[in-house]
Order: sequence, then structure tokens, then C-alpha cells
Amino acid sequence: MKLVLAPMEGVVDFKMRQLLTNIGGFDLCVTEFVRVIDKCLPAKVFHRYCPELNNNGLTKAGTPVRVQLLGQVADVLAENAVRAIELGSHGIDLNFGCPAKTVNKSRGGAVLLKDPDHMYDIIKAVRDAVDTKHQVSAKIRLGFDDDSNSQEIVDAVVSAGADSIAIHARTKRDGYNPPAYWEKIPPLIKGKNIAVVANGEIWQVEDALLCQSRSQCSDLMLGRGALSHPDLAKKIKAHVNNEQYNGLEWEHIIYHLIHSAIHQDPTQDEKYFASRTKQWLGYLKRQYPQANALFDEIRRLKVKGDVAQVLKKYAKSPQLDSNHSV
Repeated sequence: MKLVLAPMEGVVDFKMRQLLTNIGGFDLCVTEFVRVIDKCLPAKVFHRYCPELNNNGLTKAGTPVRVQLLGQVADVLAENAVRAIELGSHGIDLNFGCPAKTVNKSRGGAVLLKDPDHMYDIIKAVRDAVDTKHQVSAKIRLGFDDDSNSQEIVDAVVSAGADSIAIHARTKRDGYNPPAYWEKIPPLIKGKNIAVVANGEIWQVEDALLCQSRSQCSDLMLGRGALSHPDLAKKIKAHVNNEQYNGLEWEHIIYHLIHSAIHQDPTQDEKYFASRTKQWLGYLKRQYPQANALFDEIRRLKVKGDVAQVLKKYAKSPQLDSNHSV
């Protein structure tokens, strides 16, 4: 079983990747998408989205990171894929799932699901350009307005030579509204020689097991569930491997939040610490009701030191054992 941390624009940046992989359970991270238009981007752009390139493409915990590209021009995407690999990316991921209107208007992301032939051209160009020892993956949804061409989409990915496909089991029109239609995945991948990762609505261990059963995929991708439940990947792995794991308490989550590099970026202004903490609390409140009260307590605070002082009241270091890596 492999667990992949999903790319989430504006949320899962390298600091969040470090925090979550420090806690453990993930086998691979995918970056926020790097927007490719009409030229090969300079190295500094890739390093901005994926600072882990300075560490052989690994988080501090040693988890591989894969650069995700988004665009519509096949040969330009291929050129940028080669550049990302040269810089140390662990493979290339291609985004065909982003539902953002601004992205779709410029012919990127999920809008390409309307044109499987174009998807094929993009994936084939990238696969041909990148050495076969490096994986090329694609992230898709079941369709754009509906799932009527979902088989064509999957067939395009497979025939273009992708090594793996992550299927967010909803259409672009569905957005992030539950449910995720995991049961629609097996017919699409039957007889296909490709690794498949199921994605969507995995919030608890029970969801992961149900997703595996209905999708017939052993590998899963976690997104919002990992943000609301930071040790979810660790819990899933422990359950699957029949290992003892007690889980992180609320005060341990706060400890990780304080001590993660999410708050150690000198290039960000003083307000960054406060805004990112509030953003994350918005996800955490689904799993931890204490997040609501903490958000109210820091709602009006903007200075890093003031927010950190409040957090320190509630933080407690987890035991430094095999269950908790800090």
C-alpha cells in the first residue's frame, strides 16, 4: 500500500509537506502545480514550488517529492518536465483535475478532460521526453460536466504510456461535494496495465478501507483529510500493517504546528505565521473541536510572536518514539 499526499494549491506547500511527512505515513508528495505556458521555466521557479529539490527531492523526513505541471502545450510541458527531472524531481505529475475557473479558462487542468486526444498528446510528449527510469503520472477526475467520457480519459492516459494515474472519483462539476464515486473506478481500469491511486473523501481510517474496497485500489491519495487529521496516513498504515499506534492528541498537533518549518520561513512577512495558522485551523476543526476555540482566540492577532505565545499554552511534545517523529 502506498499513500500519496495530494497537491493542493495554496495549502500544501513545502512547509505543510514537511509538517505532514514529519508525522509520517506518506510514501510520496506531489507539489502544487507549476503553471507552464509557452517556455521552459528557469530553475528558480521549480525551486520556489519545490524547495526539496535542494535536498535531492526529499522532505526532511526523507519522503520523495514529485513536481506537478499544468498546461496545454505538449512540447513545452515536455521541455519543463525534463528540466524538473534534471533538478531532482522524483518523476513528473500532470494536472488534469484542477477545477479552478481561472485555470480552466486558460485551457489547463480539468477542462482538458473534455479532450482526451489532447491529454494523450501531452502525456505522450512528456513520457517520450523523460527517461523511463523516472515515472510520469497523471491526476484526473471522472470527467468535466459528467462522467460520460471517463473511459476515454483513462484510455488516453494508459495508451500515452503513463506509469500511474490518480483518479479523483468526482467530476469537475461535482467539485468537492460528497460523495466520491469510488465504485466507478474498477470498470475504468479493468485489464489496464497501470498503477492506480484512488482519491476523494478519505477523512478517517474507515474511509480509506472502504475506498480500497470499492475502488479495488490499494494505493490512496489523501488531501483535505490529511489537513484535518494530520496523522491520518500514519493511522492508516498502522491499521493495514497491524501495528500499535496511539495517535496524536490535540496538544501534540499544536506542538507540530509550532515546531514545523511552516513557521520558520524568513522570506515571509510577520502576518504569514498568523494567516497560515488560521487557515490550517479551518481544516483541523473537522477532526478536533478545540480548533474552533483556538481560532477565536487568535482571530484578531496578526503578529507572529503573539500567535505563537497563544499556541504555546496548549502545546505538548509527543513522546519521541517510533510513533512520533518531530
